Amino acid sequence: MALATLLFAAMGVGVKFASSHYATGEIVFFRGLVGAVAMALLARRRGIALATPVPAMHLWRSAVGVTALGLWFYAIAGLPLATAMTLNYMSSVWMAVFLIGGAVMLGRSSIDARLVATVLVGFVGVALILRPTIERDQLWHGLLGLLSGVLSALAYLQVTALGRVGEPEPRVVFYFSLGGMTAGLATLPFTGLSTTHTFEGVVSLLAVGIFATAAQLMMTRAYAIGRTLVNASLQYLGIAYAFGFGVLLFDDPVTPMALAGTALVIAAGLAATQLRSRAAPTDAKTSTLES
Repeated sequence: MALATLLFAAMGVGVKFASSHYATGEIVFFRGLVGAVAMALLARRRGIALATPVPAMHLWRSAVGVTALGLWFYAIAGLPLATAMTLNYMSSVWMAVFLIGGAVMLGRSSIDARLVATVLVGFVGVALILRPTIERDQLWHGLLGLLSGVLSALAYLQVTALGRVGEPEPRVVFYFSLGGMTAGLATLPFTGLSTTHTFEGVVSLLAVGIFATAAQLMMTRAYAIGRTLVNASLQYLGIAYAFGFGVLLFDDPVTPMALAGTALVIAAGLAATQLRSRAAPTDAKTSTLES
């Protein structure tokens, strides 16, 4: 799990470099291409058919997940790397928001006050992060990065549903990758296709796909053999890795207020994950296909 988070942070570095050469849609396309090929080979090796009895569920999961991925990549391009990672990792807090909203809609008289507290702490953390690290011209990237966390939480719910109907993980990731390829292609008429390639650009694209796919497989394996709460805790190492990469490679600013906000987001995410796992132990295990 620790290595998976390192590779996800390395993927963010790849996106950061690639974004100076390619549009976000192109990066999403090549990320999906590498993932689809890798999952097709893995499914064949394991004897798993790629045909699915629930295409509509995969379509919805891919639509939401790919949109979240595209927004996250866009945020990475315009924000300090650790800031973009933290905003996306708000998904655990958004899951708590959904649980609270569901309780209200169902007319439940009692709402877990601890969940409400995790949401409030998480939003305080985001406010601390955004204020010192985002310039006025970066506000749009910050808002879209925050939205990527919301959509990631929705995607996790759909992954949970796919797991409950018996869809194997390679098939889920395969269709998600196909969705990324399709979405990337759909953006080309608006952004155009890059006709000039540099060594740095090509290497960055390959790094995004390879790091993301390898990290995804490692994370899936970690959740399969390890403890859910331990894995959820280790997942936040990705923010620490991103801080290190950002400072070393991109001269990203590190302020006490941003560090305090990140700590609050991590604490809120861990608390929300623990409360959710007590209420529905299967949810966290099936939300491992993050990227």
